[in-house]
Amino acid sequence: MSGEHRAHSDDVLAIGPKIRALPIIHGSGDCAIRVREELLAHPYDCLAIPLPPSFRDEVEEAVDALPSISVVLQRDAEGETGGFTYVPIDPCQPVIAAIRTAMGERIPRAFVDRESPRFEGRTGYYPDPYALKRVRVEGFAAAMLPSIPPPDPDGPEAARFAWMAAKLRELEQEHNSILFVCSLMDWPWVRDAYRRQDEAPQPEWFLPQMRTCRVDPQTLIFLLGELPFISGLYERGRRELTDDENLSVDGVKEMALAARERLSKDRPKVAHRITPQLLSVYIRYVRNLSLIEQRLTPDLYSLVIAAKQTAGDDFALAIGEVARAYPYAEVFDRGERPWWWDEPNLRMGDGRAEVPAWGTAALTSRLPGQAISWRSCELRPKPDEPDQKKWKQRWNPYGMCSWPPEDHRIESFQRHVAEQARAILGADLARSEKFTTSVRDGIDIRETLRNAHKGDLYVKVIPPSRGSIDAVVFLFDVPADPSVYVHRATWFAEHAEESTLAFFATDPMQNMIGPGIAQAEYGGALFLYPPRLIPDVWEDPRLDRLETLEERLLGGALLHSKERHVALVSPKPPPAAWRRLARRHGRKLIHLPIKRFSGQLLERLRTFHVLNGKHVRSYAADFIRDM
Repeated sequence: MSGEHRAHSDDVLAIGPKIRALPIIHGSGDCAIRVREELLAHPYDCLAIPLPPSFRDEVEEAVDALPSISVVLQRDAEGETGGFTYVPIDPCQPVIAAIRTAMGERIPRAFVDRESPRFEGRTGYYPDPYALKRVRVEGFAAAMLPSIPPPDPDGPEAARFAWMAAKLRELEQEHNSILFVCSLMDWPWVRDAYRRQDEAPQPEWFLPQMRTCRVDPQTLIFLLGELPFISGLYERGRRELTDDENLSVDGVKEMALAARERLSKDRPKVAHRITPQLLSVYIRYVRNLSLIEQRLTPDLYSLVIAAKQTAGDDFALAIGEVARAYPYAEVFDRGERPWWWDEPNLRMGDGRAEVPAWGTAALTSRLPGQAISWRSCELRPKPDEPDQKKWKQRWNPYGMCSWPPEDHRIESFQRHVAEQARAILGADLARSEKFTTSVRDGIDIRETLRNAHKGDLYVKVIPPSRGSIDAVVFLFDVPADPSVYVHRATWFAEHAEESTLAFFATDPMQNMIGPGIAQAEYGGALFLYPPRLIPDVWEDPRLDRLETLEERLLGGALLHSKERHVALVSPKPPPAAWRRLARRHGRKLIHLPIKRFSGQLLERLRTFHVLNGKHVRSYAADFIRDM
């Protein structure tokens, strides 16, 4: 038949000779793409929609207002205590995508579901629809058949299926090629009712009360089937005619980049730590979590947990904030706006919503999709400004101490640096000798090649290092700005395993993160181990002639070190003035470039917390975010 598309009898999705079903999972962007492709690939002359006719005018008007998202509400016929059923006008909702495409292609639409004074939708646990990238719709639907429970023969669902089957038979009298877009849970039973030619039940007459509302953008995550950010990417692909085939996966990568960009505006130093390598680790972590949960694409919980474990709470919070952002909430491209555009927004929740001029009411979706489960994930957000101000006012300037987990971390690192410096001392005394009976400390390849014409083999001899290192200086920021690093102090060890610490840092009072908990960042730090009592480096008159913060800290190390060598970790080698200063004290600087160590590790180490008394340690873990 020229210009027509008929359902073949051997097609598993064929309901009748003129009707082909397209089973979908409500709320899936991948299914929405398949619906669009099906409508554009075949010359259907009718689209059957699994919604009652009472929804038609409001739904099509709201679809015409896309990409702005709204809901069409129908009041339950149960008096003042009743709730609402609703249709989410979601661009990633396959039924909405079908209506939108059919309106654009001028394909007639038929709303074939049964009117019901109270609708009871059922969600389901479906396979990940991303499988449709490799599996045909027929195979996907057939594989689900054994797990789809039959309806109660005397229940409202069986009546719905018989009603829709009867409406489809009526449509066959007027159209030659019909596409019926329906839920995967409904498809086999509508097909069964059609083939058994069940008699349509009597309609339940009631007066539908319809209403359309826009949805508060902050609550879209409770309405949309996909994450609002991913829905925005699908809409962008439609508007810009770009490929949207793999957005359910590629969108995760774009979301991670958008979260890093968001952090770069608010917390640039945190964003700097999120390197391409770390993002690669994050994506692999997300993939593994998804596979553990038997999914092909991640859910929000997996995205946030992976961000928390790889880059800390700040990145996890940024992922959560970006995921719920929909960029087209205020966009309307159709000229005159509908009457409900400027009405108060509906605030969506989990199964309930704040309906304007009504109040809180129960909501049941006419297009129920994948069943959801709620899981908790503890994240520590940045505190509000009023709380920070209150904590600052209550601060006692005479009681301060450190946070022990950070002490252990940086003490371990400074001892590692001291070992590295001692290894450099030994390397300076290394020599080569001709091989006789032992390879000593390894083959000296360079010397062996240099004497290759003699045929001799040379080995390295590294004598034991002499002396030790008891002073380690870290300079993270050179040159250090005195107006930035206004907090300068000398702290003494609480026990024998801690060092005496002198440092300059940012003002902790400018970053209160909890009651009695302030956060700062080292600009430079001096560690003396074993610990000892020394005069405050910043008040010692013997160091007054040293002008810069770096020189004063280094001068304190040279003055109080008991060993001849002092380890210095800094971005650049020490200038001649610093070396002359060391010679005047009879010391020698052992320089280790700061790039020798992981930038992410250094950023984590240089961030520390000041507690307003030891009692704060009992609850500090509830406020301190691990970097």
